[in-house]
Amino acid sequence: MLRVGLTGGIGSGKSTVARLLAENGAVVIDADKLAREVLEPGSEGLKEVVKAFGEDVLNADGTLDRAALAAKAFATEEARQTLNGITHPRIGALTGQRMAEAPEDAVVVHDIPLLVERDIAAAYHLVIVVYADEETRLERLVGSRGMDRQDAQNRIAAQATDEQRRAVADVWLDNSGEVPDVTNLWDRLVGFEKNVRTRTYASGSPIVVPYDERWPAQARRIARRISLAAGGRHVEHIGSTSVPGLAAKDVLDFQLAVEDMETADELREALAQAGFPYLGSLEDAPRGEGGDWSKRLHASADPGRRANLHVRVQDGAGWRWVVDFRDWLRHDAAARAEYTELKLELSQRFAADSTGFAYGDAKEPWMEQAAKRVLAYRGGQES
Repeated sequence: MLRVGLTGGIGSGKSTVARLLAENGAVVIDADKLAREVLEPGSEGLKEVVKAFGEDVLNADGTLDRAALAAKAFATEEARQTLNGITHPRIGALTGQRMAEAPEDAVVVHDIPLLVERDIAAAYHLVIVVYADEETRLERLVGSRGMDRQDAQNRIAAQATDEQRRAVADVWLDNSGEVPDVTNLWDRLVGFEKNVRTRTYASGSPIVVPYDERWPAQARRIARRISLAAGGRHVEHIGSTSVPGLAAKDVLDFQLAVEDMETADELREALAQAGFPYLGSLEDAPRGEGGDWSKRLHASADPGRRANLHVRVQDGAGWRWVVDFRDWLRHDAAARAEYTELKLELSQRFAADSTGFAYGDAKEPWMEQAAKRVLAYRGGQES
């Protein structure tokens, strides 16, 4: 099963995207529908809402007057938090039930307005954010839904900002004008789900590209997912994509800290379920010092965002080396230039090698020499 978070500000057209994905075959769990379900007549949720906000949030027939409740609940931050405290636990329980009922091979799209506000992006394999500029959203809310303009502005102001949503967005869909085409997105989701289910990783030729300013934000999102799957353990963004200005293969590298390799093996299934299937037990090439160079290697199942995960003992020899190598390249402009030239040449020479092993082996002579410079750099930092 693939868990996809779908979010966006009120009036952004998130429901339209959910419908398009459902038409392609996604199992959509609509948080707004669940929110209505937990406040149906006779429910404990509705009783608590009436107790907190008064009898005047009910219609004459005992159903919830949603406009009356909204006018009170979105008037202040305290009132909004009160409503959330009543509804969120109940919605969460229903969400878990619906996910458990989905087929094993389903792409489950959780349509949830408050994904950012609740800080739960890391719980999904992928997060899609639907965007529309604020004026467009206001026009939709007032014109199509008949909402009072001030009420609409209050609701928009109570939600996350565009910047906060961008920080969690693996996919950003602009719905300010024409309805976005989700064909390529759906292909990615289907491939991702299959890879997670079959424990297959995404692969490709080692093509080196110029440094991409989006890499750090992408790395932060993925690192949070890895850490959550690993029980909150520390994750470092390493490798060439972690060095600003350095050309690199468009493959993010991470290392996960564990106490020992037994712990790494215990985390194998949790990481696979989170989208990082296990590749094998390896030994890093020693770089001029003794110690533990063993690791467990995982790789991303997402065909739209390749990544490698190296599970190492924290502060072991292998762990220290990759951190020192990264920091040396960040510090030394000449070394970055040398390494860029080498990587560009090798990526062209081994473009047909989809495994990347020949590319890696060909870097070894330069890496052996670089190891001495890294050790000298570390010594200078420690003195």
